[in-house]
Formats: sequence, C-alpha cells, structure tokens
Amino acid sequence: MSLLNLSPSSCVRALSVNSICTHCSDVCPVGAISITGRLPSINQSQCVGCAGCVAVCPTEALQLDDFNPTDFFFSFVSDEENLVSCQKNVPCIAALSSEQLIAFAQMKEGVILDIGHCGQCEIGEKTLSVMMKTIDNSNYLLEAIQSPYTIQTKDIAYIDLKVPEEKADRRDFFKNFHLRGIGKARSNFEKEIQRTTDEFVQYTTNSTHTQALRTKKITDRRKLFFTALKRFEVPSEFHVVQSDKITFTSQKLLDEELCTACQMCYRVCPTGALTSDMRNSKIDFDPFLCVKCHLCHDVCEPNAITLSTSYNLKEWYVPSVQNLARFAVRRCDECDGLFSSVAGEKICRRCRLEEEEARELWGL
Repeated sequence: MSLLNLSPSSCVRALSVNSICTHCSDVCPVGAISITGRLPSINQSQCVGCAGCVAVCPTEALQLDDFNPTDFFFSFVSDEENLVSCQKNVPCIAALSSEQLIAFAQMKEGVILDIGHCGQCEIGEKTLSVMMKTIDNSNYLLEAIQSPYTIQTKDIAYIDLKVPEEKADRRDFFKNFHLRGIGKARSNFEKEIQRTTDEFVQYTTNSTHTQALRTKKITDRRKLFFTALKRFEVPSEFHVVQSDKITFTSQKLLDEELCTACQMCYRVCPTGALTSDMRNSKIDFDPFLCVKCHLCHDVCEPNAITLSTSYNLKEWYVPSVQNLARFAVRRCDECDGLFSSVAGEKICRRCRLEEEEARELWGL
C-alpha cells in the first residue's frame, strides 16, 4: 500500500488562516483526508493510494511514496505506447491533472486512458466522474490551441502478463543484516506502522518551516507543461476561453478603489505570480506562475482582487506580466517610513493601527 505524505510548508492552507482550499478532501473517494484544523489530516489506513489528491493540489504539497508524477512524465514520454492504465503505469487515472494530460497529449500525439477497470473498482464511480470533467476541460483547451491531438477514454482493461511472481530468497533475508539493510528495514517498518494507523494524523507547521513558507516556488508540473508547449508550433490565432474551463491558472482583475495596499496578496502568493517592487508602489501579476490556489482572494478583506471570467491563451506562448495597480509612495508623518498611500493618507497602516490601539487603551 502507498503512503501519502503532506509537506506542511507547501500547503496553501499553511500560508494563511483565511485559506478556504479543500481540494484534497473534496476529491478523496474514501474520506481519508479531513480538514478540521489549519492543515489537512490524513488517515493512512483508509487511503487507497489513488493519488487523486496529488493531482488536484495546486502547490504539489501532497505526494505518494511510490508514485512521483515528475518521474512518470519522463518515463511515459519515452514509452512507445500512449496508454495510461491503473494496471500499467499509474495508481489510478485520477492521478493525472488537466495540466499533465494536455502536456502528454502534445508530447505523445494523443493519450488513451484505460477505464476498463473502473467498473470493478471500489472507487471507480467517483474517480471516473471527476476525471471525465477533467478530460472534457483538457480536450476543450487542446482544441482552443489548435492541437490535432485529443485525450480518449477506452474500455481496454489492460492486464500486464509480464509481471513476475515475487519469490523469497534466503540470501535476501541475510542481506538485511548489514548496516544499510538494517536502516532500510527500519524505514520500511516505520512506514508500515503509519499505513496501519487507523486514525487521522493532524499536520502542523512550526518554526522550522519559516524559511520554506517564505520561499516562492514554481510547481514541477507547471515547468513540464510549458516545456511541452514550447516543443510545438505556436497557434496561428490565440483564443480567449472561459476561465472556468482552466483549473490550474487564471487571469485577475483588481479594483483600485477597493484596494487598501495592504500587501497581503503578493506576500502570501506561493509561486510569486503576484509581486511588487522595493517601494511597494504597484501590484503586478504573471499568469504564467499562477496555480489558481485562490489564496490572494482569501486574504483580500475588501475583495478588491477577483478572477477574470475569461483567459487569453496567448499567455501560454507569450507570457506577460500585467500591472494590476499603482500607488503613490510617500513618507509617513509619524515613523518617516515609506508606505503606499491609496487615498492621500499621511500616516502608514502600522501607525494608524497603533493610534487606534492607543485610543482604545485611553478609552477615547
């Protein structure tokens, strides 16, 4: 059985208490992931290792110990066949995101997903319903970029006849008694204990995660996605598509009249899609880096930042940084520090808060 691991510092929910991300628990077909606290908790004994949660996590915070999507990308691209099957090369077809499917379709001149085992699988009905939506969206986008390739589902029910039977070897037993073997055996034993633990284990963050939480990181699947697109001819026309058809990136709008220049949106952005300059005089947005985690929206108190209802596919081929807002920068009358003045304020946000706290203490 697989062991599902969560990297706390990579989870969107670790970056803000206001995050409403529940993708992993929503997609889990057996209820092995629960969100009752700050971060997801996982019941390893309930987990069936389908990797559906791995595919939908916007920041790749979840990973299985026996399936690496990046390694699979390279092995699948080098494979002569274009068949994806739970009995051949993935734990479940739900392990693949729309981003990965589009890249595979381009690189392999089409992809075939084997759904022949779904009917007999205990999680088949739920995972297939999720995947059909993902496949439809992926094919919609492939057509929009004028790709001649598609993602197909076929009732193949692939069976690997070449899998050898595992045979116990007495010499293998004694090999475990050297130091490296003992270390490996202990690691495997500890993993087995985790797999059989029938309770939800709560993940948390602490001071050791501080630097990782501050680090902006582009996901591996995003790097592979754009690598695949660059290998093919640029479309003769760039289409503008419905934003709800794209689950892995977005274009944003910002209402400057509502924005308070609090800096929260670009400070919590996990990939650096939202940025500013040294003076905090603007907010820029790069759709190339956006993973549609919704965190910038979750932390924006006045709801100044919103999702555009459309997306220009030109961003996939000619990425551009878009300016969402600009602010006047002046020195605070109280602390003499530079700050972004939205409506002609003369003191910075910090000093205003200190003033409000002081008045509250004074009973004014």
